[in-house]
Amino acid sequence: MKFLHTMIRVNNLEESLDFFCNKLGLIETRRKEVPEGKFTLIFLAASEDEKSAINSRSPEIELTHNWDYENLEKGRNFGHLAFSVPNIYETCQKLMDKGVTINRPPRDGRMAFIKSPNDISIELLQQGEPLDIIDPWKSMKNTGTW
Repeated sequence: MKFLHTMIRVNNLEESLDFFCNKLGLIETRRKEVPEGKFTLIFLAASEDEKSAINSRSPEIELTHNWDYENLEKGRNFGHLAFSVPNIYETCQKLMDKGVTINRPPRDGRMAFIKSPNDISIELLQQGEPLDIIDPWKSMKNTGTW
């Protein structure tokens, strides 16, 4: 058995692609339009996994966009996606600079949470050992839920 992908339904494809690709840094590996079913599938991979994902060896995120609007419930019941990053502080700062709210700041130098436009929780984990605990992160409060 091999893990292939996690599927997320999205209402606004452009907004979701902006978040996952332009802000979070994922890369689109393939796209499938299904006019008869009125939906689009877009597969995304983390930049370190891009070549493997194209060759079907690394897990991906499948964004499913149903062309007819669908009332999607909050993503909290989905759980979360998790990505490791080389520097949690730099990653969170870059996301904040792009307008992304850090719902659970990396106060411990190791873990943070953000949300996608459809309220999917995304966990960011420091690769290797936690970073030294520093301000402004150590005193930053939680925002909303994750």
